[in-house]
Amino acid sequence: MDLKLRGKVAVLTGASVGIGLAVANAFAAEGVSLVLAARQRERLDAAASDIAARHGVQALPVACDVASAEGVAQLVHATVAQFGGADILFNNAGTGSNETIMEAPDDKWQAYWDLHVMAAVRLARGLVPLMKQRGGGAILHNASICAVQPLGYEPVYNVTKAALMMFSKNLANEVVKDNIRVNTINPGLVLTPDWIKTARQLTQDSGGDWEGHLQQVADEFAPIRRFASPEELADFIVFLCSDRASYSVGSTYFVDGGMLRTV
Repeated sequence: MDLKLRGKVAVLTGASVGIGLAVANAFAAEGVSLVLAARQRERLDAAASDIAARHGVQALPVACDVASAEGVAQLVHATVAQFGGADILFNNAGTGSNETIMEAPDDKWQAYWDLHVMAAVRLARGLVPLMKQRGGGAILHNASICAVQPLGYEPVYNVTKAALMMFSKNLANEVVKDNIRVNTINPGLVLTPDWIKTARQLTQDSGGDWEGHLQQVADEFAPIRRFASPEELADFIVFLCSDRASYSVGSTYFVDGGMLRTV
């Protein structure tokens, strides 16, 4: 299936590893030019160089922190300078947490709010006018199944991802008149380097069977009884950002192996 993406420009945050890197490669395979944002410059530069070499597309690395207004401004400026704007925005930057509501300080709440919500708000303000000038576009927010089915150990993550999902719905209603489609994706268990790192840490004193630990997690939470690969998720994301999904507006899509327990 031709996704009709060749020649488009996509801005991706959290693009140097895990889901973001898989999505970057999937877009590049479709002939999409990329603006890749992440905080770790060395890893980001290496990812951009590899993508450009393997797929023959432009891949502009922008080392910045999108949790700050300055970082978003830097990303928007670089996009305009290189490409004049963008057709696609994938808001992916985020991280898990571990706290209780009673113990989490204000600054932790603020940091996650800035990363998961305000980054999306500021990027919308910066890139939507440029998308409108180009005739439209697509925005996809990477939230989480935890936005509607929270895990007990990360309330700050759960709450801010739920807010991101609601922001996405409101943005969709506001910009659909400009031929800009906005949607949300709520992944379940995806085998990212963070999951592997955590599993190794948790099993280092009990034999080191990190793969067995992850299998137990999958058995407990996902009826499909396995984690998704980042590439599986990337295929769905790229489709949602293409014209093949032209009637998908303001929706939330669960890619969770059956993890969601409601209809």
